[in-house]
Amino acid sequence: MIKLAMDQIKYDDFAKVEFLVGQIKEATEVEGSEKLLRLQVDFGEEKLRNVFSGIKQWYSPADLIGKKTVFVTNIKPRKITGEESEAMIFAAEDEKNENISALFLDKDLPVGSKVF
Repeated sequence: MIKLAMDQIKYDDFAKVEFLVGQIKEATEVEGSEKLLRLQVDFGEEKLRNVFSGIKQWYSPADLIGKKTVFVTNIKPRKITGEESEAMIFAAEDEKNENISALFLDKDLPVGSKVF
């Protein structure tokens, strides 16, 4: 049985996190970084958002372009390599932190769909 690694939170705390479906329109390797990919993600807004993610070991840019997955979208933007990362991709990792999997959708939902 897997033991929970974190303390339990109240539903109100969880409800503060906005999870939305986004489609990766562009993906590029970040020059000089062994870990980072720069994603341009469509959430159905006026412009695409930058998302930097340390998933380069597990995904090439070509693996990601056109894919829809879940992102945390109300996280405070963070400067990475001089640019702001404006969301965070939702992924899972194994116990040894040796393998990561983005959580791709199995049905075609519109960008901007809320995840609950």
